[in-house]
Amino acid sequence: MRTILLGPQRFTVRVTGALRSLETEGPVAVINAGWEEREDDIGELDAALDNRARNLRLFHRLADVLEKDPGFALQASRFRDRHDELTNVYRVRLQHAMGGVYAVQRLVPSHPSRARNSAAYRALADAVAGIRAIDTWYLAEVRRLYGELEVDGGVNSSDVIAWHRAEVRAAQNDCVAWILPGGNIRTLMSSLRLFDVTIPHAVSVIAWSAGAMALTERIALFHDHGPEGSQETELFDAGLGRVHGVVAFPHARRRLRMDDPERLGMLALRFEPAECVLLDDGAVLDFGATGTIPLNARRVGADGLIRAGDDA
Repeated sequence: MRTILLGPQRFTVRVTGALRSLETEGPVAVINAGWEEREDDIGELDAALDNRARNLRLFHRLADVLEKDPGFALQASRFRDRHDELTNVYRVRLQHAMGGVYAVQRLVPSHPSRARNSAAYRALADAVAGIRAIDTWYLAEVRRLYGELEVDGGVNSSDVIAWHRAEVRAAQNDCVAWILPGGNIRTLMSSLRLFDVTIPHAVSVIAWSAGAMALTERIALFHDHGPEGSQETELFDAGLGRVHGVVAFPHARRRLRMDDPERLGMLALRFEPAECVLLDDGAVLDFGATGTIPLNARRVGADGLIRAGDDA
């Protein structure tokens, strides 16, 4: 069993070599629900997978459930509205708290020995703990919303959902590896949850972009160069937990302010002991069978510097 996280595959394709390195034969399960309406357009991907792709078509299955189960569709719509409301509240709390964190961070002396003995350093640690508490509160609220959707939407009693779950299990049974590309992370996670997708521990997985994020324990959304300027990194959801101790940042060079060590360092402090791992074009991170973060992983340090290898 291996887990391999890749950088974006649009311009630098590494998935073919990664799949061949597994030395397996047979069909490969593809979950590209994040592509939404383009889910069936897998010609190029299938070619990169040596024509071994078996598309589980979770997005189309989700659309079928919404069409044929009006009770669930109603509750799913209410869930989205309530989740949007929760996200807005979370964002307001986070932005105000992060403003205080950055203000305190600027008061910490630059000399290491002075910094660790300063009141500002202790205040910063306390302020970061406050950010973590907000993150923890948000994820707990998301779990509560999912629990209510499961009950109110009759997820475990719906005939159509049960039929699709059985179809997915049958389709994946003889697959020798799993592939999770990118796309819309919200759609991807909704589909994985609804159809109760569980990747067998003994089967290897290759993922990139949103797919890589989905394999971690916590999914963070980020964009320092968005149309509205810098946005604070927000947690979105709990992931599948296949990869431990990692918060994944795909497209990091394009989406993070790599020239701002204070901002990058705050990411590392906020999410530690998990490592903030950058997944840029060309990245191939093989976590092997043990799940150990590979030495070539580029990680953000608490000082805001990017390191890999023995220096990380």
